Amino acid sequence: MLQVGDKVPEFTLPDQKGQMVSPSQFRGKKLVIYFYPKDNTPGCTTEACGLRDSHQQITDKNAIVLGISKDSQASHLKFIEKFSLPFTLLSDVETTTIQAFGAWGEKKMCGKTYMGIIRSTFIVNEEGIITHVFPKVNTKTHAEEVLAVL
Repeated sequence: MLQVGDKVPEFTLPDQKGQMVSPSQFRGKKLVIYFYPKDNTPGCTTEACGLRDSHQQITDKNAIVLGISKDSQASHLKFIEKFSLPFTLLSDVETTTIQAFGAWGEKKMCGKTYMGIIRSTFIVNEEGIITHVFPKVNTKTHAEEVLAVL
């Protein structure tokens, strides 16, 4: 997993509308890049809605929120519309960016082991350097934790 002080990897992924997005587009702003397992699941919805409810405070701190999962653009669009999410969700179907950040790994559920997205968040400063890493996210309190470090 990437660490504090690392340069954010350059990537280009499609958003919910099919527009290509790269972190370099946002130089001069902070980024909140969060990786989550799946649209419309309880934990991911709690996390996204917390970020939605804190979105104005986040943008007031000169930050942009980008959510990344391996869900399709269509799935992201439905998730955004259903929960009125005011930020961009990026589709990484191939998991290339997810793996580059170290947010892909072994998970366990109900006694089964499988590979999947490790819920994690990276705060990136205006120059593209990672300033904070949340390797384990509490979906209920995450938005407050993000705001505290911005």
